[in-house]
Amino acid sequence: MKKIFALTVAFIAGIAMTASAGSITYGQMAKCNDAKSITLENAGPANTSSDKFGYTSNDRGTATVAVWKSSNFTTTSITLGPNDNNASLNSTDHGRTGLPQRGGMGRHKITLFPQESFSRGDSIGDIRGLVKISNIGSNAVTVTCN
Repeated sequence: MKKIFALTVAFIAGIAMTASAGSITYGQMAKCNDAKSITLENAGPANTSSDKFGYTSNDRGTATVAVWKSSNFTTTSITLGPNDNNASLNSTDHGRTGLPQRGGMGRHKITLFPQESFSRGDSIGDIRGLVKISNIGSNAVTVTCN
């Protein structure tokens, strides 16, 4: 009787931690099956730091997910960091290096599309079959399966 109760509780907890699509928080998972596209959007709070380095308890608004694909049994992590600036600092050297300024702000939203004739099998674009998206960051992520 105790084993049946424990298995039932584990099953219900597993269902509660899984969503077919929608907003997922830390530790939750969304699934997409044979999607034409998958959109991942950072639903976390914006960076509201007054610290000179931008440190906050919300990881500067950054969202991180692990994407597992059944098509090639690989896992890839994706980070959405709309408040992260990766611009080069050579704009402050007044042109002495001769290099153009590169980079910019991170992305708030991305869309994954399948690649029909992909042969290597390790592409994040290979979203055929079942795709599981797990939130491994501190901010929520909105997952849309199309």
